[in-house]
Amino acid sequence: ATTEIYTLSLHDVFRSPIGRKTEPFPSAAHAITAPAMTQRLNIIGGGMAGCEAAWQAAQLGVPVTIYEMRPKVETFAHQTGDLGEMVCSNSFRSDDDEQNAVGLVHWEMRAAGSLIMATADKHRIPAGGALAVDREPYAKSITAAIHAHPLINVTYDEITHLPDEGQWIVATGPLTSGALAEAIQAETGSEALAFFDAIAPIIYADSIDMSRAWMQSRYDKGETEEERTAYLNCPMSKAQYEAFIDALLEAEKTEFKPGETAGYFDGCLPIEVMAERGRETLRFGPMKPVGLCNAHDPENKPYAVVQLRRDNALGTLFNIVGFQTKMKYGAQTRVLRMIPGLEEAEFARLGGIHRNSFINSPTLLTPQMQLKSKPNIRFAGQITGVEGYVESAAMGMVAGRMAAAELSGHTLPPPGPDTGCGALITHITGGAVAKTFQPMNVNFGLFPPIDTVKGGRKRRKERYKAYTDRAKETFSAWLER
Repeated sequence: ATTEIYTLSLHDVFRSPIGRKTEPFPSAAHAITAPAMTQRLNIIGGGMAGCEAAWQAAQLGVPVTIYEMRPKVETFAHQTGDLGEMVCSNSFRSDDDEQNAVGLVHWEMRAAGSLIMATADKHRIPAGGALAVDREPYAKSITAAIHAHPLINVTYDEITHLPDEGQWIVATGPLTSGALAEAIQAETGSEALAFFDAIAPIIYADSIDMSRAWMQSRYDKGETEEERTAYLNCPMSKAQYEAFIDALLEAEKTEFKPGETAGYFDGCLPIEVMAERGRETLRFGPMKPVGLCNAHDPENKPYAVVQLRRDNALGTLFNIVGFQTKMKYGAQTRVLRMIPGLEEAEFARLGGIHRNSFINSPTLLTPQMQLKSKPNIRFAGQITGVEGYVESAAMGMVAGRMAAAELSGHTLPPPGPDTGCGALITHITGGAVAKTFQPMNVNFGLFPPIDTVKGGRKRRKERYKAYTDRAKETFSAWLER
């Protein structure tokens, strides 16, 4: 007996509405005819990593069950019961697959027939050189595709233990339920590491004063006029900036519970923490004024600029870029309305802070992403210590393929360490120092160095292009295994 692997007519269903380049999807390598299987892969968690793992395994002929605790068990950050919900930013970051490590992972995932990336391409909205999506229809499309796949079953129930039998992937993300977190702790004999993560506020577009603000992407970056005007900018003078910093420092903030200690992830620091590190920190971070010209006052360069990015396709919602916050709600509205153009801002969602958990992967996981003490269980996604939507989904993609191979009777090695996905796996399964292990975004510092050329080290642009060329060749070969 054979099972035709599901394709969803993806060339049409997931075609990018903006016409940006995408890899042919799916190719013959992704949609194959395989022997029908009775062994099932079980996945705990219906976020991006869990959905991608399920999709990859099902496309290779393996029946899958996803166990998702929402909406029965809610979390602080989730707003819906949809699969693949985006709980923080709506951005997958840079889509440049030649000069940026996360853009390279985009390419690798597209080459592997990724559901997450295909859906992101379908629901992308202008964001300059970044890949940002309309978050609500994005999650609904993920949910519909998963439910429609004939080899994927979704059970809305909480798993509270680590099973002894069967093949499992734990992709519960940073908001793992208390009961399962306790089971992981009991099995590993050590406490999960943790850090605090924050989310940024979202503002209704019609409450923004466009006589003060203007639309422009930094350095006018983008292939179309829509992309070159993808960001909304609010300028500040030096006096306004100094008053804003004073207000940030004095604002009432969320206090942690007694005995609750954890560090922040440097890539997602609350703005108050950045301000505490120095009064100029924000001006050289999310509020940097470079690459922008105030359309209302082109002769005067702003001292600082607050950027907002479109949060949905209609352009009715904007999130404040880099403005994760732990200010209490009353303080948020007061302080953020000090920003020129946001004096009358109305908020669709205020920011907040929550505790994220992750395991000490370098001590606990094999290169197959299996738990050393329970090899029938793999971990994938943000719980492994990778940071970001793309990195989390990529780990789900690889875990799903490796689990499918095992259920088919053979072993699929991880991608080479010179690929984006392989560099992440190498980092979390032994490349990082376990004692100081912290969440990590993909970056070229995780890659094996490129050989030098005559005359010294390659310039950065040439070096990054060499990294991505090498990675694409290695990853393409991995897909053929």
